[in-house]
Amino acid sequence: MLTAGLNQVYVGVVDDDESLRRALARLLRAAGMQPVAYASAEEFCADMKRPRFACLVVDIQLPGRSGVDLRNQLAADGIATPVFFVTAHDGPRVRAEAMAGPCAGYFRKTDAGSEILAAIRRVLASPAPGPGQGSQA
Repeated sequence: MLTAGLNQVYVGVVDDDESLRRALARLLRAAGMQPVAYASAEEFCADMKRPRFACLVVDIQLPGRSGVDLRNQLAADGIATPVFFVTAHDGPRVRAEAMAGPCAGYFRKTDAGSEILAAIRRVLASPAPGPGQGSQA
């Protein structure tokens, strides 16, 4: 999946917390990736010109549609883009909801950015889904 080079890797960031969106975008840019930030699941879905994302970093609790709802919709549409969840409201119920479907990683918003970046790099270094296993968001 990294054959095009890191400068061509697009990472979607969906979070209503503007400061976290900015911080993640800076971190991803510093790592040579191209972040595209959205304040809500609805904004993400409405972006008809969004690039093909290598992965998404999604807040679980968003206004309107939740991050889990967004992940479920992508999966139902056959889109196999890896989703990393972040949350400020960690707990057994929230974690179980996130892990009930495809989930590349789960992080508290207080976790170090380096942990999130390392997890993204691990997923991006793994083979892409084969034919019939979904497409990118």
